[in-house]
Order: sequence, then structure tokens, then C-alpha cells
Amino acid sequence: MLRALITVALALATGALPAQVKVKPASSKGSDRAVAADYTPSPSFDPEAEQQLLEMANQARARTGAPALQPDPGLTQAARAHADVMAQQQQLSHQFAGEPSLTLRLASASALHLDRAGENVALDLSPEQAHEHLMLSPPHRENLLDASYNVAGFGVIRSGARLFVVQDFGHSVPAYSTEQIEAAILNSVGRSRSAAHLPALERKADSALRDAACSMAQEDRLGTRAMHEVAQRYSVLSYTNLHPDVLPANAARLIGDHRVRNVAVGVCYARTETYPMGVYWVGLAFY
Repeated sequence: MLRALITVALALATGALPAQVKVKPASSKGSDRAVAADYTPSPSFDPEAEQQLLEMANQARARTGAPALQPDPGLTQAARAHADVMAQQQQLSHQFAGEPSLTLRLASASALHLDRAGENVALDLSPEQAHEHLMLSPPHRENLLDASYNVAGFGVIRSGARLFVVQDFGHSVPAYSTEQIEAAILNSVGRSRSAAHLPALERKADSALRDAACSMAQEDRLGTRAMHEVAQRYSVLSYTNLHPDVLPANAARLIGDHRVRNVAVGVCYARTETYPMGVYWVGLAFY
């Protein structure tokens, strides 16, 4: 079962090398850093600073051979919204009380299929200083140079003389049609059968299996009643993955059964509470 990997890092910079901690969203309250109480903000977005930070990030990535980050409007919207909250609270945090987690913020703002995400937050006086301080901090640098990330959204709020910075990163995977996903899964099954020197399986259509896959998505769990009903007729394997053509380890036994002659597949993509950034719910039947 694949769950999105989330990495977050927080920086507080006031012209000197900041103190940094690497945190998870669930423990972010303990990582809040307060800004001076006498500081009065007049927040406004700074698209030019956002673009500068993206360009500097991509220049640094190019030097390490990492691919350039492609800006995504949804991730930018999410980053700006969080930067605005930080400016209002006059604190740095990855999640404030009553605010959704990073995965929920990204999922609600973007239609991308993300299997990995991360976030940097910082407070500084200029884009150049913010980038320098982030690059000097190992956890922030790790996010900025992570070669698995291919999309990003940067949000900057200019509040007085200071910048509240949010950098949201993600790894976007292609979005395919149901038919394409089912074909990819069956190709994986076929390769496994061939590697085991077994004859290819004949594909059978089964609308009940597809309905059962969607029932799992609707109920946000495996082993629904609809899937149990299918399992009374066939040997069934059900799983979730954003890369459904990567078969789970326990598929080998069913795929390698020399008595099996037919295969059916049902797939349903959905965003759920367990998988806010989306996942494919898959049912494979062998008989």
C-alpha cells in the first residue's frame, strides 16, 4: 500500500544562519517560531520574489543534475495560502491549529497526481538571503535539490520589510485513463507469467469487479462487501497504489498458479481521507 512521502523543513532567518529543525506535519506545533511582538505586518504577495526563488532553486538543481522544477498553479495557490496564514499569525509553522495538513492543502488546490511532497518555510529579508539560508540548512537543501521532485509552487508574502516564504514541492506522475491503467496492470501480469514460463492468461471483462474496485474507493478501505462477493467466484487480489502496474509482492502466488487460465481487472481512481492526493484502487481476479 503506497502512501505519499512527506518531508518538511522550517527555517527562521533574520540576517544570520537560522536555527532549523526537520519536522513532520503532525508534530509541527512544537516547531513554531514566533516573530518579534512589536512587528506590524502589511502583507501582500510578491510574485517577483516567488519567480526569483524558483529560478535560484532551478539553477542550484541544474548544478547537481536534478531536473528543473515546473511551476504548478495549484501548488502555488497552496503555498501562497499558507504564507498568508504565517503572515497573519506572525509565526513559522507547517500547520497551524485548524489548518489542513500539507497533503490536504496540496490535494485541495491541485489536480496533479502526486506520490511525494515536501515543504520549506522561511522568514527573511530578501529572496537572495532566503535562498542562501535555505541552501545552508541540510533539511531545506535536501528538499530544494531532491531529484525526485518535478513540480513546485512557491508563495511569498511581503510583510513590511520581511518575506514569509513557503516552498511546496511534489513529484507528479502521469494521469491515465482507466483503460490505460488496466492495460498496464495486465501487461505486468503477462510479463510475470512469461518470466515463470507459463502461458499467457486470457483477459475477461467483469463489470462487477470494476464496481467492487470503486466500492473500495467509496468506502476508503479494502475488503468491502462487493469485493468479498467477487472473491466467492474467483481468486482475488485487491490493493492500492498510485503506480498500479507495480504489482504487490503477494501477487506472485496467484500469477504463478499453473491452473489459472483467465484474468480480470477492475480499477477506480479516487481521493479519499486515507489518500488525499489520490490513489488507484485495484481488484485482480484469477480463475
